Amino acid sequence: MASSLISRQFALSLQKNLWLSAPACRYVSKAAPKTQVEFDYEGPSMKTSVPGPRSQELTKQLGDIQNVGAINFFCNYDESRGNYLVDVDGNRMLDIYTQISSIPIGYNHPALLKLMSNPNNLSTLVNRPALGILPPENFPDKLTESLLSVAPSGMTRVQTMACGSCSNENAYKAMFIWYRNKERGHNTPSDEDLSSCMVNQVPGCPELSILSFMGAFHGRTMGCLATTHSKAIHKLDVPSFDWPIAPFPKLQYPLEEFTKENAQEEARCLEEVEDLIVKWRQRGKPVAGIVIEPIQAEGGDNHASPDFFKRLRNIARKHGCAFHVDEVQTGGGNTGKLWAHEHWGMDDPADIVSFSKKLLTGGYYHKDELQADKPYRIFNTWMGDPSKNLLLVEVLNVIRRENLLEEVTRSGKALINGLYQLQAQYPGILSRARGQGTFCAIDICDDATRSSILLKARDKGVLLGGCGDRSIRFRPALVFKEYHVDIFLNIFNDVLAQHK
Repeated sequence: MASSLISRQFALSLQKNLWLSAPACRYVSKAAPKTQVEFDYEGPSMKTSVPGPRSQELTKQLGDIQNVGAINFFCNYDESRGNYLVDVDGNRMLDIYTQISSIPIGYNHPALLKLMSNPNNLSTLVNRPALGILPPENFPDKLTESLLSVAPSGMTRVQTMACGSCSNENAYKAMFIWYRNKERGHNTPSDEDLSSCMVNQVPGCPELSILSFMGAFHGRTMGCLATTHSKAIHKLDVPSFDWPIAPFPKLQYPLEEFTKENAQEEARCLEEVEDLIVKWRQRGKPVAGIVIEPIQAEGGDNHASPDFFKRLRNIARKHGCAFHVDEVQTGGGNTGKLWAHEHWGMDDPADIVSFSKKLLTGGYYHKDELQADKPYRIFNTWMGDPSKNLLLVEVLNVIRRENLLEEVTRSGKALINGLYQLQAQYPGILSRARGQGTFCAIDICDDATRSSILLKARDKGVLLGGCGDRSIRFRPALVFKEYHVDIFLNIFNDVLAQHK
């Protein structure tokens, strides 16, 4: 883990070059010339506080139709460009949250606009097929060109879906079907299986479970909620399954100063995983699968070492559980690799890898043995959207052509170093800066201060998101460059100076 994250000691050695006594010190990157992205703006431009009057008016109008409690403001997507999101009041903000980590190459990228204007693509945009029964002629080729071209190691099969929650929900079903067929020794259900499942009884509806981790977020649908443990508001008042929940390691920072303690913490969590698997088997609810995020995002950007994940993978093998890596938020390049699990250095990292967000469509990759054994077992009306695969092909072309993963690594170093420096400058406010690539986070002293910082940053032209109890997470697009980091750090420093 320590080797994959940016060296804090190196960052702190740069402090002497900062004007630490000045509350509004400027971060100027001499190594980051402004090779301006052709479709990007120069910087933030604020005309009103956010939400402005037009946003407030629209919120009131929509409030007569549906719940608007979570709405921040209304957007003008036509005017948004690159790393900048424009709202309906004309405020232009540097977006480092990107629709909850979902925008791969910025707003209105010219390559995607060109793709959409191509008359040859009109049919794909206009006609949305029920892919499970009536896919278009070019669907196999487009899947090969898009999703299969970036398939995780050891996987040649992909099941498309519409979003992250339904991707995980159906991946869970695939694990249960696989496990039950393994128990039977064949895939032919008995008459009792068929009749009992219709009234929600065993053996047709078996007492199986999925092991998840405290702090995890895997979605808001019923099965996913049973494995989501990040915020009470997600789960409140909704019935759930009695499935095992293991502790996720709580690492101490800086990592290099707590090597022994962190290794002990990871060992403790892994021991608890094995104990839970045994206990649930004894309770008659065997663990069919283990699901985990490479970095717990909603739960607070919680990390673990590559060794932790390698050992967890071995535990799954030992106990005959499928191993599901949820890359819905971490997949797509923000960590400097297409898949965050690539940082583990494993040839056989998972049995199932789910995705969505920056991959534009949803779905999951899987081993051959987790292929559904009969039609309609993994099924819904749309099962994805061919137009999103079309967009993804071009997104992947841009990533390769512009070497965006290398860009993410460079920008990530600048971002984490800047966070380390600010953390040293404002020790009463900031702590535990951490990250991989531009997938970064930092803790704020308390939730109220975090809320205030997020709002003040927004009014100064920077969009950020929270996660966990008191963390701020950074989720920029892959076109986020070093000079964008400088713009952010200057504004963030000004906001922090007001709280000092």
